[in-house]
Order: sequence, then C-alpha cells, then structure tokens
Amino acid sequence: MCKPHRCPHISFTGNICVYCPGGPDSDFEYSTQSYTGYEPTSMRAIRARYDPFLQTRHRIEQLKQLGHSVDKVEFIVMGGTFMALPEEYRDYFIRNLHDALSGHTSNNIYEAVKYSERSLTKCIGITIETRPDYCMKRHLSDMLTYGCTRLEIGVQSVYEDVARDTNRGHTVKAVCESFHLAKDSGFKVVAHMMPDLPNVGLERDIEQFTEFFENPAFRPDGLKLYPTLVIRGTGLYELWKSGRYKSYSPSDLVELVARILALVPPWTRVYRVQRDIPMPLVSSGVEHGNLRELALARMKDLGTQCRDVRTREVGIQEIHHKVRPYQVELVRRDYVANGGWETFLSYEDPDQDILIGLLRLRKCSEETFRFELGGGVSIVRELHVYGSVVPVSSRDPTKFQHQGFGMLLMEEAERIAREEHGSGKIAVISGVGTRNYYRKIGYRLQGPYMVKMLK
Repeated sequence: MCKPHRCPHISFTGNICVYCPGGPDSDFEYSTQSYTGYEPTSMRAIRARYDPFLQTRHRIEQLKQLGHSVDKVEFIVMGGTFMALPEEYRDYFIRNLHDALSGHTSNNIYEAVKYSERSLTKCIGITIETRPDYCMKRHLSDMLTYGCTRLEIGVQSVYEDVARDTNRGHTVKAVCESFHLAKDSGFKVVAHMMPDLPNVGLERDIEQFTEFFENPAFRPDGLKLYPTLVIRGTGLYELWKSGRYKSYSPSDLVELVARILALVPPWTRVYRVQRDIPMPLVSSGVEHGNLRELALARMKDLGTQCRDVRTREVGIQEIHHKVRPYQVELVRRDYVANGGWETFLSYEDPDQDILIGLLRLRKCSEETFRFELGGGVSIVRELHVYGSVVPVSSRDPTKFQHQGFGMLLMEEAERIAREEHGSGKIAVISGVGTRNYYRKIGYRLQGPYMVKMLK
C-alpha cells in the first residue's frame, strides 16, 4: 500500500466521491484514500510506516510462517490513485518492491527489474489500482516499465448521471477509452463496480451490469463487486442520516448479487464480492460477511449458475466440491471487446465445468500506441494454470501446474496469431519473474514485452 495522499480530482471537482472513506482529511487518521486503516492490508502498511520494502519483506515472512510457498509472488499496489503520485515517489516505491524480492539495492527502476528477473522469489505480476483518467497513454507506458501486468480500474457505474451525482470526476467515455488503451497495451483489465449507489435502484442496477458484460465498449477481464457502504465521515453518511439515501435490504442485496453473478460470462473472473472493511465501521449497507456464499446459495434456489473463472477453476472445485477433472479438452471462445478481436483459450472438463488453465489472446487494433505492437501484432494478455502453487523447479503429478498445459495453450495461441490473425509477430505481457520461461520457448525481450517472430 502506498503512502496516504489526497484524491487527484479534488482540485477540479472540489471534493472526493460522496461514498469514499479515508484519506489525509478524513476521520480515519493514517489511512489512505478509500480505505479506513482497519483493513488487514492497511494495518500491515501502517505498522511498516508505508515503507514498500518492509511491507514486502514482512508479508513474505508471514506467509512462510503460515506454511505457504513464496516461490511466486504477485503484488497489488493499492491506497488511492497511485499514478497521481509524483514520478520520483512511484519509481522509489516499485523499485523497492522488486528489491525486496531480489535482495539487491538498485539505483533505478530498470536495474531493479533486471535483478528481479533472476530473483529466487519470482514476481509473476504487478497489479495497480487506478482511475480511468489516470489510465492514459503516459500512465500505461510508465506502468509497463514497472512490470505491471494487470490494472484495477475504478468504474463504479456506467451511468453518466450517477458518476456526476457521486462526484466521480470523470466521464463514462473515459472508462471506455481507458479499457481500449489498456487492452491494446496488453494489460488485463479488472473493473471495480458499486451496486446500490444513490439514484439507481434494483432494476437499473441489473440493466447496467447487463450493459457492462454485453457492450463491447466495456467487457472487462475481471470484476470486483463492491456494494455501496455507508461509512461515517463521508458525504453519503450525511445523505443517509438525513433520509435522502437508503441502502437495499439484506435480502434484496443477496438477490441482486445472485442476478449479477448469473450474467458474468465464462471469460471474466469475479475477484471479490465485498469490501474488506470491518463491519463495526459500516453504518448501513452490507450486513453479511459472506455475501458471495449467500448469493451462490440463492442462485441454486433460482436454478441459475455462476460460470465465472473463479467458480470453475480446478483448485476451488477440489476444495469445495471434492471433484477433479476427468476428460480435459481445449475450449475456445471468441468475442469482440474494446476495438479488438479477443480469443479466450482454456483447458477444461466440460462435463463437470472445471477450468484448469486459460490464455487471453488479442489481435491488437490499428490504433495501438505502443510501437512494439504496431503493424499486425497479436498479444497474449494472460497465461494462467490454476491449482495449488508448484515451485518453479518442481513437478507434482497430483497437481496441474508444470504439466504442460501452459505450453499447449501458447502453441495454439501462436497458431491462431499466424494463421487466423495474419500476424507476423506475437507478444506477451509477462510478469518480470516469468520472462525466462518465455525465453526458453523462443521469445526475446523488446521493451516491456516478450516477443517472437512467427514464420
């Protein structure tokens, strides 16, 4: 988590979003924007005085003591709009994340990334939380330099009037533009959405999620679903106290989330279904700590299914349903999103609806601003094999990582890029620590991407 700083749109809207807690001017001292300081991540950051090196080292040590493998690490940079901070601080922060893994003391971001590539603890990806208006070309280029592979973009609502009423500080058009630019740069895009905002209502909420998943201008790769919470010190708290805002009832909220989950396409992953804010701090909103579980139970009653990536992945199926895949086959799904042709490849057991591994391939649009991706290039935006973590140098026949599924997905992606896209080159947006994997199969580093010429 980065240091506390003021929200960047205060300078031109005069205030923060009406529902947003935390930040330097809030009731919650020491907290970052949109956090209370009482979330587990916030408390770890405060204990480390927001030092990125100490946060990383302490968390790795904690995971080791809990018995977890720390062979592979993924960072999520949170705490307000990181890309609004000065460049010098951003470079310092990311440099220290990489240095905490490699043990090297770097002078600049390029040196830090170089040593991180060879670290025993591999950085398989960096995710940065941002806003649509801080997801433009220069921001994306900086994030590629950091080794970032996934963006979490705060959308909250696809309605222009709701964005205006909640003082969001950007337009819906900016959301569409940021999705297009991000995907054409190879990033995976995860959207933060907030049902139950003021002046929306149940049916309008359902309509916006239908639009979000079906309109090619949106169609994210992932979703974090954060039902609106009323927290003291916010503008929404004052509206709630005066009776001008009322949250959905617990049963209505479970029903709404169940209906939203039924809309999620099989290529989208639902990462979270509620905030990590402690319940005693919530004045109104979500009353259950297990909202996803209740929504899935309600879906069972309704006879609907959640077919998102997380629900179907092999590790979740083994833990919750004690089932393992039997007949595995390659499944292909094509769709259009954000000005490009997307292909979602996966190895699945279709009969049991279990997903083992996936690959996201995109035929970049002609408008891509990255010179490495211009002139007919296809890009692999994600390659992921699920199941328990297997260390890089190990093999375990009872687990699914390192069994060749990733290689088979890459071979099929190269075939599609060459024969169907007509691309002369394929690129991969790769976590810094996984670049050597791609080198072994014929890729080389060009800018922030691993690339291979197609014969």
